[in-house]
Amino acid sequence: MMWFNIAKAQSFMPTQATEIAKQVDNLYGFLLITSLIACVLVIGGMIYFVWKYRRRTPNDKTAYISHNTFLEFLWSFIPLVIFLAVFVWGWYIYHEMRSMPKNALEINVLGKQWAWEVEYKNGYKTVNEVVVPIDQDVKLILSSNDVIHSFFVPSFRIKQDAVPGRYTALWFRANKLGEFHIFCTEYCGTSHSGMIGKLKVVSREDFDKYLEVGQEERNLPLAKKGEKLFAVKACASCHSVNSPATMVGPSLFQKFGHEEEMNDGTKIKFDENYIRESILEPNKHVVKGFQGGIMPTFQGQINENELNALVEYIKELK
Repeated sequence: MMWFNIAKAQSFMPTQATEIAKQVDNLYGFLLITSLIACVLVIGGMIYFVWKYRRRTPNDKTAYISHNTFLEFLWSFIPLVIFLAVFVWGWYIYHEMRSMPKNALEINVLGKQWAWEVEYKNGYKTVNEVVVPIDQDVKLILSSNDVIHSFFVPSFRIKQDAVPGRYTALWFRANKLGEFHIFCTEYCGTSHSGMIGKLKVVSREDFDKYLEVGQEERNLPLAKKGEKLFAVKACASCHSVNSPATMVGPSLFQKFGHEEEMNDGTKIKFDENYIRESILEPNKHVVKGFQGGIMPTFQGQINENELNALVEYIKELK
């Protein structure tokens, strides 16, 4: 089967980082080669017979050609055999992809506009970054906070929808160290193209250290915890924190203590209560020049300690 493996041409296919990726590419290579052979036979044969049986003089007559039962059987039977072989081959790969291994490392991934929130069993959370050990079965449990998203890792040849209100899952076993792209392949709103991340495959030792560092981050100062949570909740995809420039939502840079004008003409002081209300009831007061209904509520999604951390972080954006 190695002659079907066309993924080595890096300009043609993404890097293969799992065994299933190799199997998928082998099947794809087989389909590509058989399609090319069929094209050459059909188109080439047609050109050859057009040339061979062309009329050379005005008096030439088309030769009477009867059917050939054996040839008719062959051009029906051979494609049937190829089709059945491809079907069985594809079913085998699909079965391998969908049969979840036992004792796999489970990681929860939440899709939301417009980021991937990742949570490990020890409670450590990251955004747009999945870190896994090499040569270990990993099961991703997917869900969505708003609309349908689709988790896609090209180098692993895996893709699975993240659906609101339910869990879906996919698994992989990475056999190559490095960083690999994560994309959302289901259109999910205005910043869909920016919903990208990285999947890092590291050694077992580095993975254990990674989780230890995540545990240490729990002892960070309140504002630092808020900064981390701000990133995990993908707030930075809509709100600028280091310049007055506006994005999908208003900038939060140096806003604390100042007044903000709302769409209804009222002015509200940008204080702790306003920040809290904007997080829990984002559509109650909408800043002038911005559209309501875009920011989702975080009511029930963050606890009081996390809310305090976010407020403290925003207060220090100076």
